Amino acid sequence: MDVISLLPQVGGLAFTIITFVAVLSVIVAVHEYGHYIVGRWSGIHAEVFSLGFGPVLWSRVDKRGTRWQIAALPFGGFVKFLGDSNAASGKDADAMAAAEGDAKALRRTMHGAPLWARSATVAAGPVFNFILSAVIFCAILMAEGTIREPLTVGSVMPLPGVENQLREGDEILAIAGSDVPDFSDRDAWSDFTEALPIAQDLTYTVERAGEVQQVTGPILSPPLVRSVAPRSAASDIGIAQGDVITAVDGQPIFAFSELKDLVESGEGKVLLLDIWRDGQTLEFALAPRATDEPQPDGGFATQWRIGIVGGMAFDPGTETMGLGEAAWGGVRQVAAVIEMSLSGLKHMITGAISTCNLSGPIGIAETSSSMARQGGESFLRFIAVISTAVGLMNLFPVPALDGGHLVFYAYEAVVGRPPHDRALQLLMTLGIALVLTMMLFALGNDIFC
Repeated sequence: MDVISLLPQVGGLAFTIITFVAVLSVIVAVHEYGHYIVGRWSGIHAEVFSLGFGPVLWSRVDKRGTRWQIAALPFGGFVKFLGDSNAASGKDADAMAAAEGDAKALRRTMHGAPLWARSATVAAGPVFNFILSAVIFCAILMAEGTIREPLTVGSVMPLPGVENQLREGDEILAIAGSDVPDFSDRDAWSDFTEALPIAQDLTYTVERAGEVQQVTGPILSPPLVRSVAPRSAASDIGIAQGDVITAVDGQPIFAFSELKDLVESGEGKVLLLDIWRDGQTLEFALAPRATDEPQPDGGFATQWRIGIVGGMAFDPGTETMGLGEAAWGGVRQVAAVIEMSLSGLKHMITGAISTCNLSGPIGIAETSSSMARQGGESFLRFIAVISTAVGLMNLFPVPALDGGHLVFYAYEAVVGRPPHDRALQLLMTLGIALVLTMMLFALGNDIFC
């Protein structure tokens, strides 16, 4: 039983708040712990480790003199090192003056530590976010496994009006007379699926218990809802995982490709969908939305979408993925999220795609609850994506962010001295203003887009 998928029963708004706080708390805790532990290893003393801001709800001081606390506003966190004046790591002039003349005391401060120690401590926050994402992706890949070759039937999905003679463990050799290629051969698999006839059911050649036989089964990719995109047209009207779309505007459909073609050709007009759910046929009306989608060449294309993802008519059998392969796959997925995020930002800045693609706290909260409703795997995958995005954002060269501090340290490494304190204060103020402006802009997108 997937415990996370049962949580929506606590109520809509409460569930959204709970999932949002859970996502943010995990990501912030890992980010700040990266700063803390690398700072400690580097000889820099942390005075406060805080999850949240504002009034302190709970705290304790450990044997190293660090105060660990949970504050009332769970919208971030910070580590305040010795010599810091605030959560943004501004310099406390009085504390630094008190440490002057005592080399040992000065070494324990953030601003008196060697350049390498400060740089490693600051960079550790985003790096720990990337590590968290890679670990989650790795765990998901190991749990999912790789699709077994030859293609083998796992669990069979219920579909309306189909004489489904497929059984778990069947090795599929051919469909509608066409040999099944290796799933790992993407080009061959794409050509194979596109060439399959569109019908309610097809003839499968399978090997069952050592015997080759022909059976009847559903089309390989029916209009079955495998997942629903958060904040999409489908999500807004209550389409759910496991639904089967049987007709569009009264026209029966049997393949997911038919649904895709009708959505794209309609150019946003309202569609009437007949949906089979748990033995009953329901009717829904929804209007597809223009969506900016990343392309293999790094660009974006605007397509009409309703926000559902399809898949095979059955869960394919899988084999366990090795730890090394899964770990490398996790790293690749982190890199893909970074590449897509940078590409999206670039295209928003140049006006190639809408700035409405930038979500704020409301959008993230709604997405987190939607992902949790679809199960633990979807929720964990969302945490991994957001953790990568947070790590990347913090590396931007904006004063007050980790990337801004690293730019200051690079300046110090080249020039041989840090920027003047007054210049740092001015830049930090400008950086905080820029960050707040971006947050307000994203919040405006959540409300008005």
